[in-house]
Amino acid sequence: MRRLLSLMAFVATLAVLATFALIALNLRGEDKLVDPPAAFDPTPAQVERGRYLALAGNCASCHTLRGGADYAGGLGIETPFGTVYTSNLTPDPKAGIGDWSAAHFWRAMHNGRSKDGRLLYPAFPYTSFTQLTREDSDALFAWLRTLPPSPEPNRPNTLRFPYDTQAALAVWRALFFTPGSYQPDSAKSAEWNRGAYLVGGLGHCIACHGTRNALGATEDKLGLAGGLIPVENWYAPSLYSSREAGVGNWDLRDIVALLQVGKSAHGSVMGPMADVVFGSTQHLDDADLRAMAVYLQALPQSSPVAVAGVPVKREPQVMERGEKVFDQRCAYCHGDRGQGAEGAYPPLAGNRAVLMDSTANLVQIVRHGGFLPATAGNPRPYGMPPFSQALDDADIAAVLTFIRGAWGNDAPPVGARDMLRR
Repeated sequence: MRRLLSLMAFVATLAVLATFALIALNLRGEDKLVDPPAAFDPTPAQVERGRYLALAGNCASCHTLRGGADYAGGLGIETPFGTVYTSNLTPDPKAGIGDWSAAHFWRAMHNGRSKDGRLLYPAFPYTSFTQLTREDSDALFAWLRTLPPSPEPNRPNTLRFPYDTQAALAVWRALFFTPGSYQPDSAKSAEWNRGAYLVGGLGHCIACHGTRNALGATEDKLGLAGGLIPVENWYAPSLYSSREAGVGNWDLRDIVALLQVGKSAHGSVMGPMADVVFGSTQHLDDADLRAMAVYLQALPQSSPVAVAGVPVKREPQVMERGEKVFDQRCAYCHGDRGQGAEGAYPPLAGNRAVLMDSTANLVQIVRHGGFLPATAGNPRPYGMPPFSQALDDADIAAVLTFIRGAWGNDAPPVGARDMLRR
């Protein structure tokens, strides 16, 4: 009996120590919640700066529901663990952040903690926003205070147990989140550092282009190495690979064009990246776009390695079926040799988006169609209609297999497993 009591006391002690450790880990980097002595009285320049930063962070894309008031929240973000609903950021004192101070807002951005002390779910990408300066956080807060207040109440999240508990979130944060700030690299230029700050902070590019583990945390060591966007099933290609989305060998002007217009001499954007260009990067000034381009161009690049191996096997009947579908549905725009039409439809021959190992984006585009973003430099973009109503999964797999194996293309076929993701 005495041994059992000793064991129970030991376990209880461990539990208490673990609890205190968990609390301490979740309080890392928190400053005292004290605003400057003077009242927060932003200048017009600070407010305008905040408006620009909101565009850089693409904040409206999550915090504005279609048909709803600007920044009133309510958009459901689906995750593998349930749905997280975005919050009301208008200055309404009850539903929004009208009774918040600049320090409350800073704590949310930097530490992922709400005014009332609740831990915030990382669907709000404070894991990236923690890099922001206090100056930029205050400017963003100043601009949000100028919005019309909306009484739209915040919707409760619908997460499965135990992901809906603060305890589970505290464990996740202890394992995967450390508040920090951007530390300039003195060996790099000011322009490179500005680009790194935008890409890693407000741009939160890692949210899509990062590889995630089973608990949804991005693998920082892999950085922008690419990954499948949860639930959406679009693949954000690696920015380190010249076979995927690496731009190390691009001219800076072409990188800027892709971010500003949505297309360049090397390719164009569709899917989630089209939304980013539409709502965010097309609105950035030339200096910031160039800074981002300088940073992205300087990322380490891996080149394809020629490997002598077994030739790719394709079933003749599948290729025949795919060629027939291509002739009927695709050749009119993309050309009978996959050459495309300059300024309108991209070539499919030699297109790295066609040849990537992941076929998720190809399946999505054929099924659901897609348009480039409407931008000042391309106000009426060409697009592709959806074909899910005309082609079944076998047809889509066949035509993609044909495209990936015709006109000098030599990528593996698309199979039934590739079609399982919707």
